[in-house]
Amino acid sequence: MPHNRLAVQLPGLNLKNPVMPSSGTCWYGQEFAQRYDLNQLGALVIKSTTLEPRAGNPLPNVAETSGGWLNAIGLKNVGVAETVSEKLPWLGHNFPELPIIASAAGFSQAEYVSVVEQLTQSPTVAAIELNLSCPNVDHGGLAMGTEPVVVEALTRACVEVSKVPLYVKLTPNITDITAIAVAAERGGAAGLTMINTLSGMAIDLKKRKPALSNITGGLSGAALKPIALAMIHRVRQVTSLPIIGVGGVESAADVLEMLLAGANAVQVGAANYHDPLACPKIIAALPVVMDYYHIESLSELTPINEH
Repeated sequence: MPHNRLAVQLPGLNLKNPVMPSSGTCWYGQEFAQRYDLNQLGALVIKSTTLEPRAGNPLPNVAETSGGWLNAIGLKNVGVAETVSEKLPWLGHNFPELPIIASAAGFSQAEYVSVVEQLTQSPTVAAIELNLSCPNVDHGGLAMGTEPVVVEALTRACVEVSKVPLYVKLTPNITDITAIAVAAERGGAAGLTMINTLSGMAIDLKKRKPALSNITGGLSGAALKPIALAMIHRVRQVTSLPIIGVGGVESAADVLEMLLAGANAVQVGAANYHDPLACPKIIAALPVVMDYYHIESLSELTPINEH
């Protein structure tokens, strides 16, 4: 088997394979590093970082449903100062060859720019993912990711201060995701991550109230895959930017579907909640599934055309 059979090249990212945990599902890597060698991953995306530390939303902020997981964590994180001074150096020291993607979030353009400017100072950061699509905070996040004019301006402002390629994470909670993708490209994004979670709600019948303290949260899990595939396919028709696909990836076959829809790499989200070893298991299974479908190398896969 050629050593580069699973390799993927993206702006700022030389991936030995296309699989990485999505932001928020492995925090800063320490806990997962106790379960497996993180060097098995194609890359690692850390928790979305805000300017100041955030305690997040009150409990209960996670609920399992028949359609997947609902979460309303609310961007809980240690803040950009501690991320840069402690979390990123730990990853850089212990996993110097692992590409690290930092995730930036905020509640105004000025906050996003400041977070990106500070994150990009870390030599550990290979790329930055701009989280414009978090559906479980009161302001910022999703609200800033649904207007093309805002997305273009915010992307451009962040690109101007970033020393590394910037990927914009898109929300599915919008009528036309292609307009947002094109706006991010106009703003100078090096790539896109899509999709984030769908807004959802669950009811606790015993208490006769919402299962989440925030009332609504972001739905993740297998139910998202058909939606993610369709949206990635649509966006691939309007841009040649690299796409990191995310939403319902639970198996090696799911990875291949994402790539055929138009993605160049994938992130694994909710599957990590059920099985912390989901990512290395998917990576290990990829060559076997590729053999089954007579795929010699991931580089030979081309997106399905519109017609």
